[in-house]
Amino acid sequence: MTATPQRARHRAARRPSTPLDDLAGNLATVSRRSAVVAASSGLVMTMALPASAAPADSPANAVPAVDVSALTAEARAALATAPAVSVPADAAWTFKAPQIQITANPEPEPEPEPEPEPEPEPRRTESTSRSAERAAAPAAAAPAPAPEKPAAAIPASGIGSAVIEAAARYVGVPYVSGGTTPDGFDCSGFTSYVYAQVGITIPRTSAEQRYAGTVVPADQRQPGDLIWSPGHIGIYAGDGMQIDSPRPGKTVQFRSIWQTNPIYIRIG
Repeated sequence: MTATPQRARHRAARRPSTPLDDLAGNLATVSRRSAVVAASSGLVMTMALPASAAPADSPANAVPAVDVSALTAEARAALATAPAVSVPADAAWTFKAPQIQITANPEPEPEPEPEPEPEPEPRRTESTSRSAERAAAPAAAAPAPAPEKPAAAIPASGIGSAVIEAAARYVGVPYVSGGTTPDGFDCSGFTSYVYAQVGITIPRTSAEQRYAGTVVPADQRQPGDLIWSPGHIGIYAGDGMQIDSPRPGKTVQFRSIWQTNPIYIRIG
């Protein structure tokens, strides 16, 4: 009987284990656990892999398949029922702005345009002033032909005032810039002309008429007093009314006082 010598057994040669191998194993375990958590919560996770890890027969930008064999039945059911959301590449957001309607405030009555100021006259001596006044007095005192009956009645409190009765004759005369006759008046041309009809001479412009008399409080105003505001002047007619030549496109008329805190001036 031939004896067969028993050979010694040796372990197969293995690559020595390094700390990097342990780290790779831990990462694989964490990845599998993360996949289970994501699937059970209904989230879909996409893991980007380097191009070298993709199969040779798949495009470089293809998403690799996920092994779900290690998932529990509950996790696989949640993953199967998770809704798939897709958005077209050409989707665009739109916003329809509501329609807004803007209503403008009512336009207030505009203030009259300031009348042009005349050039200052050369200074006159006392003797020449008196001579000029005597020469102008007959023309100023001469009554003009009365136009037709006024279109508006004189306020009750204005009846008996010579100034208001003279002013009422010219209701309907059109506004004319620089006008001083019944063919057309501007605001101060009207007041100076009316006062001339009762024998009173006052300056030509509204700026000068502002200082032609005595300022009286509003509660002491009387029909016939001048009513002044910056750039405009008229005649107080009583009962909260005035008579004036308003502005281009209007005519001499009785109307309510629209000015805020006007100044009342008594002549004489």
